This record gives sequence, C-alpha cells and structure tokens, in this order.
Amino acid sequence: MIGTIPEGTTMGPRLNIAQLAPELYRAVAQLDGAVKKSGLDSSLLHLVTLRASQINGCAFCVDMHVKEALADGFDPQKLHLVSVWRESPFFDARERAVLEWTESVTLVARTGVPDAAFDAVRAVFSDADIARLTVAIGTINVWNRIAVSARLQHPVAGHGNGND
Repeated sequence: MIGTIPEGTTMGPRLNIAQLAPELYRAVAQLDGAVKKSGLDSSLLHLVTLRASQINGCAFCVDMHVKEALADGFDPQKLHLVSVWRESPFFDARERAVLEWTESVTLVARTGVPDAAFDAVRAVFSDADIARLTVAIGTINVWNRIAVSARLQHPVAGHGNGND
C-alpha cells in the first residue's frame, strides 16, 4: 500500500540528517529555495508538495505542507480533497495535470511516467514549466525520503513535545 510504514517499525526519530550531513542538507534546502523562487504558482507548489508527501507516507511533511498552504490562504476544503482529487470536481485542468504529473513522477518505478501524464501536463503548461514542476517534484521527494528514513515526527499539540 502506498505510504504505509511496515508493521513492526518504530515511530521514534532515528537520525538527525541535518546534523550528520549538514552540507548535503543545506544543498537540498538551497534547491528547495530555488524551486520556490522559480516562478511556479505557489498554489500549484502546495499541491505538488502535499500530494507527493501523501504518496510517500511522510506525516511530518504532510503536516507542514498543510499548515503552509493554509497560511497562504489555500482553500481548506480543497486541501482535504487532494488525496482524492480524481473524484472531486474541485480541481481545474491545470491542477489535475499537476497532480497527475506529481503522482507519475513520484511513483516513477511503478509508472515509468507515461505519455498520457506528459500529454496532460503539456496541454496546460510550457516545457519550461514542466521542467520546473519536475524539479519541484524531485525536491519534495528528496525531503520525504529524508524525513521518512530519519523518522521525523510532526508536532502534536497537547502532547508535551514543546509544540503546544
């Protein structure tokens, strides 16, 4: 199942990758900053980061990206429906193309990134925008892999973790 942590896996933090490989962590953060400054619409980036994080089972990133999207004024109902975007009339053609592209690129080993996904995204985006979207998808996938493998924990209000 997509985004499911195997049974018997502990949920506590494992590694502090930022401390153990600071130069590499900074490089990923710089790439992330470049993606945010690339000219892509922030609402589309919110869809990319949230959907990839859902697929990858990264609770830390899902929590963070939902909060960021809400802070940017993203429609809360639309956020609730990202995981079921195919069944919702809430998403326009550009958003649907971005979500399909995000899923195809995130699941590259399974999908091979089919021509249908490329055709859909190319119908509503320039090649330069598709290139930027692809790097954005790759970047969030790197963050998801860092967070999931390190077992980063999202804050839980009222549970004494200093995030109340």
